[in-house]
Amino acid sequence: MRLLKKGSLLVSLTALLVFSGCGTSGQPAANQGAQSGGKQEPAKQEANGPSGKLTFYTSQPEDDVSKLVSAFNKKYPDVKVESFRSGTEEVTAKLQAENQAGKVQADVLLLADAVTFEGLKKQNLLASYKSPELAKVPKDLVDPDGAYSGTKVMATVLAVNTQKVKTPPTSWKALAAAESKDAAIMPSPLYSGAAAYNVGVLSRTDGFGWDFFKSLKANNVSVVKGNGAVLNAVAGGEKSYGMVVDYLVAREKAKGSPVELVYPSEGVPVITEPIGILKNAANEKAAQAFVDFVLSEDGQKLASSIGYTPIREGVEAPKGLKSINQFKVISSEISKLAEAREADKKQFTSVFGQ
Repeated sequence: MRLLKKGSLLVSLTALLVFSGCGTSGQPAANQGAQSGGKQEPAKQEANGPSGKLTFYTSQPEDDVSKLVSAFNKKYPDVKVESFRSGTEEVTAKLQAENQAGKVQADVLLLADAVTFEGLKKQNLLASYKSPELAKVPKDLVDPDGAYSGTKVMATVLAVNTQKVKTPPTSWKALAAAESKDAAIMPSPLYSGAAAYNVGVLSRTDGFGWDFFKSLKANNVSVVKGNGAVLNAVAGGEKSYGMVVDYLVAREKAKGSPVELVYPSEGVPVITEPIGILKNAANEKAAQAFVDFVLSEDGQKLASSIGYTPIREGVEAPKGLKSINQFKVISSEISKLAEAREADKKQFTSVFGQ
Protein backbone atom coordinates (compact mmCIF):
# COMPACT_ATOMS: atom_id res chain seq x y z
CA MET A 1 0.00 0.00 0.00
CA ARG A 2 1.24 3.44 -0.86
CA LEU A 3 -0.23 6.47 0.85
CA LEU A 4 0.16 9.61 -1.17
CA LYS A 5 0.07 13.18 0.03
CA LYS A 6 -1.30 15.91 -2.17
CA GLY A 7 -0.28 19.55 -1.94
CA SER A 8 -2.47 22.41 -3.00
CA LEU A 9 -4.19 22.00 -6.34
CA LEU A 10 -4.19 24.89 -8.78
CA VAL A 11 -7.38 26.88 -8.71
CA SER A 12 -8.20 26.93 -12.39
CA LEU A 13 -9.71 23.90 -14.05
CA THR A 14 -7.33 24.24 -16.98
CA ALA A 15 -4.34 23.95 -14.73
CA LEU A 16 -5.95 21.01 -12.98
CA LEU A 17 -6.42 19.22 -16.27
CA VAL A 18 -2.80 19.71 -17.20
CA PHE A 19 -1.68 18.52 -13.81
CA SER A 20 -3.88 15.44 -13.95
CA GLY A 21 -2.77 14.47 -17.42
CA CYS A 22 0.97 15.05 -17.17
CA GLY A 23 3.53 12.29 -16.77
CA THR A 24 6.12 14.21 -14.82
CA SER A 25 7.65 13.20 -11.52
CA GLY A 26 5.43 15.77 -9.85
CA GLN A 27 2.31 13.75 -10.63
CA PRO A 28 0.84 11.86 -7.64
CA ALA A 29 1.95 8.23 -7.64
CA ALA A 30 -1.68 7.14 -7.36
CA ASN A 31 -2.13 8.34 -10.92
CA GLN A 32 1.21 7.06 -12.19
CA GLY A 33 0.43 3.59 -10.89
CA ALA A 34 -3.03 3.68 -12.40
CA GLN A 35 -1.78 4.37 -15.89
CA SER A 36 -0.04 2.29 -18.49
CA GLY A 37 0.41 3.95 -21.84
CA GLY A 38 -2.35 6.39 -20.88
CA LYS A 39 -4.83 3.63 -19.97
CA GLN A 40 -5.71 2.19 -16.62
CA GLU A 41 -4.45 -1.33 -16.09
CA PRO A 42 -7.19 -3.96 -15.96
CA ALA A 43 -7.76 -5.50 -12.55
CA LYS A 44 -6.70 -9.10 -12.03
CA GLN A 45 -9.53 -11.17 -10.59
CA GLU A 46 -9.31 -14.53 -8.88
CA ALA A 47 -12.03 -17.03 -8.08
CA ASN A 48 -11.37 -16.98 -4.33
CA GLY A 49 -11.92 -13.25 -3.87
CA PRO A 50 -10.98 -9.79 -5.08
CA SER A 51 -7.43 -9.08 -6.18
CA GLY A 52 -5.47 -6.62 -8.26
CA LYS A 53 -5.15 -2.89 -7.73
CA LEU A 54 -7.74 -0.69 -6.04
CA THR A 55 -7.43 3.08 -6.30
CA PHE A 56 -8.90 4.86 -3.28
CA TYR A 57 -9.47 8.64 -3.07
CA THR A 58 -10.24 10.08 0.37
CA SER A 59 -10.12 13.09 2.66
CA GLN A 60 -9.44 11.04 5.79
CA PRO A 61 -6.29 11.81 7.79
CA GLU A 62 -3.22 9.84 6.70
CA ASP A 63 -2.94 7.65 9.79
CA ASP A 64 -6.61 6.68 9.54
CA VAL A 65 -6.24 5.74 5.89
CA SER A 66 -3.25 3.55 6.76
CA LYS A 67 -5.17 1.75 9.51
CA LEU A 68 -8.20 1.21 7.29
CA VAL A 69 -6.20 -0.15 4.38
CA SER A 70 -4.13 -2.37 6.67
CA ALA A 71 -7.26 -3.88 8.22
CA PHE A 72 -8.84 -4.40 4.80
CA ASN A 73 -5.69 -6.12 3.53
CA LYS A 74 -5.76 -8.58 6.43
CA LYS A 75 -9.04 -9.83 5.00
CA TYR A 76 -8.16 -9.31 1.33
CA PRO A 77 -4.37 -9.64 1.01
CA ASP A 78 -4.47 -9.95 -2.78
CA VAL A 79 -5.77 -6.39 -3.26
CA LYS A 80 -3.13 -3.68 -3.60
CA VAL A 81 -4.67 -0.40 -2.43
CA GLU A 82 -3.21 2.83 -3.76
CA SER A 83 -4.52 5.82 -1.83
CA PHE A 84 -4.71 9.49 -2.71
CA ARG A 85 -5.75 11.93 0.02
CA SER A 86 -6.40 15.62 0.35
CA GLY A 87 -9.22 17.92 1.47
CA THR A 88 -12.66 17.07 0.12
CA GLU A 89 -12.82 20.09 -2.16
CA GLU A 90 -9.40 19.35 -3.67
CA VAL A 91 -10.15 15.65 -4.15
CA THR A 92 -13.41 16.60 -5.86
CA ALA A 93 -11.59 19.08 -8.09
CA LYS A 94 -9.16 16.33 -9.05
CA LEU A 95 -12.04 14.01 -9.94
CA GLN A 96 -13.64 16.72 -12.05
CA ALA A 97 -10.36 17.32 -13.86
CA GLU A 98 -9.94 13.62 -14.56
CA ASN A 99 -13.52 13.39 -15.78
CA GLN A 100 -12.95 16.32 -18.14
CA ALA A 101 -9.83 14.59 -19.40
CA GLY A 102 -11.88 11.48 -20.15
CA LYS A 103 -10.76 9.06 -17.46
CA VAL A 104 -11.51 9.03 -13.73
CA GLN A 105 -8.75 7.08 -12.03
CA ALA A 106 -10.46 6.29 -8.71
CA ASP A 107 -12.36 3.09 -7.94
CA VAL A 108 -13.65 4.06 -4.48
CA LEU A 109 -14.29 7.47 -2.97
CA LEU A 110 -14.66 8.34 0.73
CA LEU A 111 -15.13 12.06 1.44
CA ALA A 112 -16.60 14.31 4.09
CA ASP A 113 -20.24 14.87 3.27
CA ALA A 114 -23.34 13.72 1.41
CA VAL A 115 -23.65 17.01 -0.48
CA THR A 116 -20.42 16.26 -2.33
CA PHE A 117 -21.68 12.80 -3.28
CA GLU A 118 -25.06 14.17 -4.32
CA GLY A 119 -23.31 16.45 -6.79
CA LEU A 120 -21.27 13.56 -8.19
CA LYS A 121 -24.41 11.44 -8.43
CA LYS A 122 -26.14 14.11 -10.49
CA GLN A 123 -23.16 14.05 -12.85
CA ASN A 124 -23.65 10.30 -13.26
CA LEU A 125 -20.16 9.60 -11.89
CA LEU A 126 -21.21 7.10 -9.22
CA ALA A 127 -22.19 3.46 -9.60
CA SER A 128 -25.17 1.97 -7.77
CA TYR A 129 -24.17 -0.60 -5.17
CA LYS A 130 -26.36 -1.67 -2.27
CA SER A 131 -24.09 -3.46 0.16
CA PRO A 132 -25.63 -6.25 2.24
CA GLU A 133 -24.16 -4.44 5.26
CA LEU A 134 -26.64 -1.57 4.77
CA ALA A 135 -29.24 -3.53 6.72
CA LYS A 136 -27.55 -2.21 9.88
CA VAL A 137 -27.18 1.41 8.70
CA PRO A 138 -29.98 3.97 9.30
CA LYS A 139 -31.88 4.37 6.02
CA ASP A 140 -31.95 8.17 6.20
CA LEU A 141 -28.13 8.18 6.07
CA VAL A 142 -28.00 6.12 2.87
CA ASP A 143 -28.72 7.21 -0.70
CA PRO A 144 -31.90 5.35 -1.77
CA ASP A 145 -30.44 4.65 -5.21
CA GLY A 146 -27.30 3.04 -3.82
CA ALA A 147 -24.88 5.73 -5.03
CA TYR A 148 -23.36 6.27 -1.59
CA SER A 149 -23.74 5.52 2.11
CA GLY A 150 -22.61 7.29 5.25
CA THR A 151 -19.84 5.53 7.17
CA LYS A 152 -19.58 7.57 10.38
CA VAL A 153 -21.34 10.25 12.43
CA MET A 154 -19.18 13.36 12.68
CA ALA A 155 -20.55 16.46 14.40
CA THR A 156 -19.01 19.91 14.09
CA VAL A 157 -18.60 21.26 17.62
CA LEU A 158 -16.89 24.01 19.56
CA ALA A 159 -13.35 23.22 20.66
CA VAL A 160 -12.18 25.19 23.68
CA ASN A 161 -8.70 25.63 25.15
CA THR A 162 -9.30 24.99 28.84
CA GLN A 163 -6.24 27.01 29.91
CA LYS A 164 -7.60 30.10 28.22
CA VAL A 165 -11.33 29.58 28.79
CA LYS A 166 -12.34 28.74 32.36
CA THR A 167 -16.09 28.50 31.75
CA PRO A 168 -16.92 26.50 28.60
CA PRO A 169 -19.56 28.17 26.40
CA THR A 170 -22.88 26.56 25.58
CA SER A 171 -23.70 28.47 22.38
CA TRP A 172 -22.24 29.14 18.96
CA LYS A 173 -22.63 32.82 19.86
CA ALA A 174 -19.37 32.50 21.83
CA LEU A 175 -17.48 32.83 18.53
CA ALA A 176 -18.91 36.32 18.01
CA ALA A 177 -18.75 37.49 21.63
CA ALA A 178 -16.59 40.50 22.55
CA GLU A 179 -14.37 38.41 24.83
CA SER A 180 -13.47 36.08 21.96
CA LYS A 181 -12.42 38.78 19.48
CA ASP A 182 -9.27 37.62 17.63
CA ALA A 183 -9.42 34.36 19.62
CA ALA A 184 -11.46 32.02 17.40
CA ILE A 185 -10.72 29.97 14.30
CA MET A 186 -12.64 27.90 11.74
CA PRO A 187 -11.91 25.77 8.63
CA SER A 188 -12.43 27.06 5.11
CA PRO A 189 -15.31 25.73 3.00
CA LEU A 190 -13.05 26.21 -0.02
CA TYR A 191 -10.95 23.26 1.22
CA SER A 192 -12.94 21.28 3.79
CA GLY A 193 -16.08 19.41 2.83
CA ALA A 194 -17.25 19.50 6.43
CA ALA A 195 -16.81 23.26 6.51
CA ALA A 196 -18.67 23.65 3.21
CA TYR A 197 -21.53 21.59 4.64
CA ASN A 198 -21.55 23.70 7.81
CA VAL A 199 -21.79 26.91 5.80
CA GLY A 200 -24.64 25.52 3.71
CA VAL A 201 -26.61 24.36 6.74
CA LEU A 202 -26.00 27.27 9.11
CA SER A 203 -26.67 29.90 6.44
CA ARG A 204 -30.15 28.33 6.04
CA THR A 205 -30.93 27.90 9.73
CA ASP A 206 -33.06 30.32 11.73
CA GLY A 207 -30.96 32.22 14.22
CA PHE A 208 -27.84 31.92 12.06
CA GLY A 209 -27.99 32.82 8.36
CA TRP A 210 -25.31 34.89 6.66
CA ASP A 211 -25.55 37.41 9.50
CA PHE A 212 -23.89 34.80 11.72
CA PHE A 213 -20.91 34.55 9.38
CA LYS A 214 -20.73 38.34 9.09
CA SER A 215 -20.55 38.52 12.89
CA LEU A 216 -17.67 36.03 12.84
CA LYS A 217 -15.84 38.16 10.31
CA ALA A 218 -16.46 41.28 12.41
CA ASN A 219 -14.99 39.46 15.42
CA ASN A 220 -11.88 38.61 13.38
CA VAL A 221 -12.39 34.85 13.41
CA SER A 222 -9.46 33.29 11.53
CA VAL A 223 -10.10 30.98 8.57
CA VAL A 224 -7.58 28.23 7.81
CA LYS A 225 -7.43 25.39 5.35
CA GLY A 226 -8.77 22.41 7.29
CA ASN A 227 -10.09 21.00 10.56
CA GLY A 228 -6.68 19.70 11.59
CA ALA A 229 -5.19 23.19 11.48
CA VAL A 230 -8.09 24.50 13.57
CA LEU A 231 -7.57 21.87 16.25
CA ASN A 232 -3.80 22.47 16.35
CA ALA A 233 -4.34 26.20 16.87
CA VAL A 234 -6.72 25.62 19.79
CA ALA A 235 -4.71 22.81 21.41
CA GLY A 236 -1.51 24.82 21.09
CA GLY A 237 -3.01 27.90 22.71
CA GLU A 238 -2.80 30.09 19.63
CA LYS A 239 -6.60 30.37 19.71
CA SER A 240 -9.15 29.91 22.49
CA TYR A 241 -12.09 28.65 20.42
CA GLY A 242 -12.46 26.61 17.27
CA MET A 243 -15.21 25.28 15.03
CA VAL A 244 -14.11 21.71 14.32
CA VAL A 245 -15.26 18.11 13.85
CA ASP A 246 -15.77 16.34 17.17
CA TYR A 247 -13.48 13.33 16.83
CA LEU A 248 -10.38 15.49 16.46
CA VAL A 249 -11.08 17.22 19.77
CA ALA A 250 -11.75 13.94 21.58
CA ARG A 251 -8.48 12.47 20.28
CA GLU A 252 -6.46 15.47 21.33
CA LYS A 253 -8.06 15.56 24.76
CA ALA A 254 -7.22 11.86 25.22
CA LYS A 255 -3.57 12.73 24.54
CA GLY A 256 -3.63 15.15 27.45
CA SER A 257 -4.00 18.40 25.54
CA PRO A 258 -5.92 21.24 27.28
CA VAL A 259 -8.98 21.01 25.05
CA GLU A 260 -12.66 20.34 25.60
CA LEU A 261 -15.46 19.79 23.12
CA VAL A 262 -18.86 21.41 23.44
CA TYR A 263 -22.05 20.43 21.61
CA PRO A 264 -23.77 23.87 21.46
CA SER A 265 -27.35 24.05 22.66
CA GLU A 266 -28.67 25.34 19.30
CA GLY A 267 -27.57 22.07 17.69
CA VAL A 268 -24.72 20.91 15.49
CA PRO A 269 -24.28 20.11 11.78
CA VAL A 270 -23.48 16.44 11.17
CA ILE A 271 -21.62 14.87 8.28
CA THR A 272 -21.45 11.14 7.63
CA GLU A 273 -18.27 10.77 5.54
CA PRO A 274 -19.96 8.72 2.80
CA ILE A 275 -18.38 6.08 0.64
CA GLY A 276 -19.21 5.29 -2.99
CA ILE A 277 -17.94 3.45 -6.04
CA LEU A 278 -17.10 5.33 -9.22
CA LYS A 279 -18.94 4.37 -12.37
CA ASN A 280 -16.80 2.20 -14.66
CA ALA A 281 -14.40 1.43 -11.81
CA ALA A 282 -11.48 -0.65 -13.09
CA ASN A 283 -11.75 -3.07 -10.15
CA GLU A 284 -15.43 -3.26 -9.29
CA LYS A 285 -15.14 -6.51 -7.32
CA ALA A 286 -12.47 -5.12 -5.00
CA ALA A 287 -14.36 -1.83 -4.73
CA GLN A 288 -17.50 -3.62 -3.54
CA ALA A 289 -15.46 -5.66 -1.05
CA PHE A 290 -13.93 -2.43 0.26
CA VAL A 291 -17.35 -0.81 0.76
CA ASP A 292 -18.64 -3.96 2.46
CA PHE A 293 -15.67 -3.98 4.84
CA VAL A 294 -16.04 -0.32 5.81
CA LEU A 295 -19.73 -0.84 6.65
CA SER A 296 -19.28 -4.24 8.31
CA GLU A 297 -19.18 -4.78 12.07
CA ASP A 298 -15.40 -5.23 11.89
CA GLY A 299 -14.98 -2.07 9.83
CA GLN A 300 -17.20 -0.07 12.16
CA LYS A 301 -15.41 -1.36 15.26
CA LEU A 302 -12.19 -0.24 13.60
CA ALA A 303 -13.69 3.22 13.06
CA SER A 304 -14.67 3.37 16.72
CA SER A 305 -11.20 2.25 17.84
CA ILE A 306 -9.66 5.01 15.71
CA GLY A 307 -11.95 7.53 17.39
CA TYR A 308 -15.02 7.98 15.15
CA THR A 309 -18.66 7.55 16.10
CA PRO A 310 -19.80 4.54 14.03
CA ILE A 311 -22.83 4.75 11.79
CA ARG A 312 -23.71 1.07 12.14
CA GLU A 313 -26.36 0.13 14.68
CA GLY A 314 -25.00 -1.85 17.61
CA VAL A 315 -21.45 -0.46 17.57
CA GLU A 316 -20.74 1.97 20.40
CA ALA A 317 -19.25 5.43 20.07
CA PRO A 318 -15.70 5.82 21.41
CA LYS A 319 -15.03 7.40 24.79
CA GLY A 320 -15.47 11.16 24.77
CA LEU A 321 -18.00 11.32 21.92
CA LYS A 322 -21.79 11.23 21.82
CA SER A 323 -23.95 9.06 19.59
CA ILE A 324 -26.26 10.86 17.16
CA ASN A 325 -29.31 10.38 19.42
CA GLN A 326 -27.57 12.25 22.26
CA PHE A 327 -27.38 15.73 20.71
CA LYS A 328 -29.50 18.06 18.60
CA VAL A 329 -28.78 17.97 14.88
CA ILE A 330 -29.04 20.99 12.57
CA SER A 331 -29.65 19.93 8.97
CA SER A 332 -30.94 21.02 5.59
CA GLU A 333 -32.16 19.31 2.44
CA ILE A 334 -29.19 17.62 0.74
CA SER A 335 -30.35 18.28 -2.83
CA LYS A 336 -30.70 22.01 -2.14
CA LEU A 337 -27.30 22.14 -0.46
CA ALA A 338 -25.77 20.41 -3.47
CA GLU A 339 -27.33 22.89 -5.89
CA ALA A 340 -26.18 25.86 -3.85
CA ARG A 341 -22.69 24.71 -2.83
CA GLU A 342 -20.72 26.82 -5.31
CA ALA A 343 -22.91 29.86 -4.64
CA ASP A 344 -22.42 29.35 -0.89
CA LYS A 345 -18.64 29.24 -1.29
CA LYS A 346 -18.72 32.43 -3.34
CA GLN A 347 -20.84 34.13 -0.70
CA PHE A 348 -18.46 32.97 2.03
CA THR A 349 -15.54 34.36 0.04
CA SER A 350 -17.40 37.64 -0.32
CA VAL A 351 -17.96 37.85 3.45
CA PHE A 352 -14.45 36.83 4.53
CA GLY A 353 -12.54 38.29 1.60
CA GLN A 354 -10.62 35.10 0.88
